Amino acid sequence: MEYGAIPLPYLGLVVSGGHTSLYLVRGFGDLKLLGATRDDAAGEAFDKVAKLLELGYPGGPAIDRASRTGNPKAFRFTKPKFSSEDSLDFSFSGIKTACLLIHRDAAAKGAVSEQFTANLAASFQEAVAMFLVDRMLQAARIHHVRACVLAGGVAANKRLRELLKQRADEACIPCFVPPISLCTDNAAMIAYVGARHLEAGRRSDYALNAVANQEIGI
Repeated sequence: MEYGAIPLPYLGLVVSGGHTSLYLVRGFGDLKLLGATRDDAAGEAFDKVAKLLELGYPGGPAIDRASRTGNPKAFRFTKPKFSSEDSLDFSFSGIKTACLLIHRDAAAKGAVSEQFTANLAASFQEAVAMFLVDRMLQAARIHHVRACVLAGGVAANKRLRELLKQRADEACIPCFVPPISLCTDNAAMIAYVGARHLEAGRRSDYALNAVANQEIGI
């Protein structure tokens, strides 16, 4: 069974400034939330670390650019742990705090240089990308999906795109990633979803409110 060109069921990972959410998608409007962030969203963590490193805003593209001359193995970060080994949730507060402590220690020693900044940016980006991809493929194995889909603003991150494609190919799971031009806010996406609901006869009255960070599929 297929929805568009993507075979069902598939796994959808939404990574943005407000969301880090993992969904099992069985059809249009038929989805289940498998995991979400317990603190900062991935994009929010990028913004905060970029601010710490004085790289500018938005943090995603700034970290991406700085990482190009950095060593992604310069700093190691502990992977977040949860009470349940089967958890598919996310957490980025620990890695964000670790970046702060590393930067504070370097600043105290007068060791904050352009290369230090590039190395920390690259190491942070690598750790986040690895965590996201590990979680996605863990969920793919558990739920026996036929494909993986990446979406949201952070989906524009070059390293995340490369790593997901590489790991998905190794796992023999088809991977769908939108072009960068469609990773950021896009009114056409919202209009399309609205049109599909309208075609199905589903309407909302004028009392409907917009909640930007509300999860769906709960």
